[in-house]
Amino acid sequence: MGHEEHAVFIKDALVFLVAAGLIVPFLRSLKIPEVMGFILTGIALGVSGIAVFSDTLPFLDYITITNPEAIAPFAELGILFLLFLLGLELSVEKLWALRRIVFGVGLTQVALSTLCIAGLALAFGFAAPVAVLIGLALALSSTAIVMQLLTESREITIPIGRTSLGVLLLQDVLVAPILIFAGFIGIHSNATLASELFSALIQGVIAITVIIFLGRFAMRRVFHKAAAGGRGYLMAVTLLTVIGAAVISANAGLSVALGAFLAGLLLGETEFKHQVEVDLEPFKGLLLGLFFMTVGLSLDLNVVVQNWPLILGGVTALIVIKAIIIWVSVTVFLKDKKLSIEAAFLLAPAGEFAFVVMAAGLASGAVSSQTATLIAAIAALTMLLIPGAWRLGKWASEKTQSETPAHTLSDEMSNLQDHIIIAGFGRVGCAIARILQEKQAIIVALDTNPKTVERENAHGWAVYLGDGSREEVLIKAGLHNASMLIVTVDDAVSAERMVQACHKLKPEIPIFSRAQDVDHAKRLYKAGAKFVVPDAIEAGLQMSSRALEEIGYDGQTVRSLIASERDTEYRKASDIS
Repeated sequence: MGHEEHAVFIKDALVFLVAAGLIVPFLRSLKIPEVMGFILTGIALGVSGIAVFSDTLPFLDYITITNPEAIAPFAELGILFLLFLLGLELSVEKLWALRRIVFGVGLTQVALSTLCIAGLALAFGFAAPVAVLIGLALALSSTAIVMQLLTESREITIPIGRTSLGVLLLQDVLVAPILIFAGFIGIHSNATLASELFSALIQGVIAITVIIFLGRFAMRRVFHKAAAGGRGYLMAVTLLTVIGAAVISANAGLSVALGAFLAGLLLGETEFKHQVEVDLEPFKGLLLGLFFMTVGLSLDLNVVVQNWPLILGGVTALIVIKAIIIWVSVTVFLKDKKLSIEAAFLLAPAGEFAFVVMAAGLASGAVSSQTATLIAAIAALTMLLIPGAWRLGKWASEKTQSETPAHTLSDEMSNLQDHIIIAGFGRVGCAIARILQEKQAIIVALDTNPKTVERENAHGWAVYLGDGSREEVLIKAGLHNASMLIVTVDDAVSAERMVQACHKLKPEIPIFSRAQDVDHAKRLYKAGAKFVVPDAIEAGLQMSSRALEEIGYDGQTVRSLIASERDTEYRKASDIS
């Protein structure tokens, strides 16, 4: 590298760091997801962005990326870390816990979306293997953006969060065989589609066999040796694992990203998983940002402008096709119309793996650069729509639910007097109801789980299907004549919404609520709760009580000490000044 090339490289590195440290955080403050922030920045700073004006404004050369090819190898490291950490996070336990969503909703969505999109690609003249690759690339949703939105809105544990997580987990699992397929259709471009799918399946089975063998007999021993030398050695062995697996995978004719993914699965079998995640997080963020920035740099705006009707039609078709398929899949497997509408809008856009798959196809020679640009443009535009599409989905689901009889509460409930409404009828709600009913209290219980409602009604309880955070449900449950509302749900966001809805309708009614911790308790008090019981405090007090008795303190001393500590902790929880 000559002196001039070295200067250009340093300048481009500085431009990237300015983008990562200043521009992207600014875009995030405008509610633009981080992934899209890097892509948009790459478009703006690339040769087809503001650089086109450099002839008349020479200073623009200093604030644009002059040589995207020079940073491409570093961007590829971003892909390696993305796939490595993806493999690291996957687990059989997580998949099995969400099996109905993963193997029902997720598998149906990917299969049908791939078939429909591939059919459209065939109609536009693409060869069958390439059409299937395009279908697979666009059938995947954005793990990065969707999970970021759900986490920031604290909805990851409610139905829309669990459903999205299950679908995204299935899609993440499929990344490895898709990358195998992308490599093979480039190497064997004259082979039939059936033979390519069969070859990909065989390679996948072999890879899984190798993962199980190495994960159990080699990886743990190597990392134990490295850990004895300190975190520096552990980091060195981790980098060796990621890059070494990528090199071996590439030499075998497979994708380098696939090798990194397999390495992540290997390391995920060991006790070093969490330490490696923490150590690699800063590197992953920067290098992944560099990758998405190169995606923006590679988008030729001239090609996009020349083909804008095709791209706009592709964006529309993709959103419509995937939204319909997701709506049908969720409705069939989960039988929740409200959830199916919200999930359809949230998961219909494409995701970041479209760029990874297209990059693999481009590297193997399976797709042309123009095709990769068109698919990347369609994926990027749909990803920009995710936050707005989700808001639209929430609105549509609420409108749809308000127009249909979504509850089994009868109008007679509003005639009850001095009854107690329990929102959430799991183990806690059921225990409270048993105690209150012994004193002849009238209980009206609400729960959003149809199976819980059916089971507890069979046990003789008056449990109704309904969301206690919705005002019309509370009114139907007779809130205006009720003596108390008890919120027992363990989801923080749902509990706050229930308290807020009740306090808005009837500010004077006593609201008792369960909380996760002190911070959650403070939010519930601000929302209008009269008394809050934090789970974390009670668990700590109970364990402390048993520990004191075990080491010899008498019962009266323990009860006095625990009562004093409980008063102190509850005062802290109720202090919202």
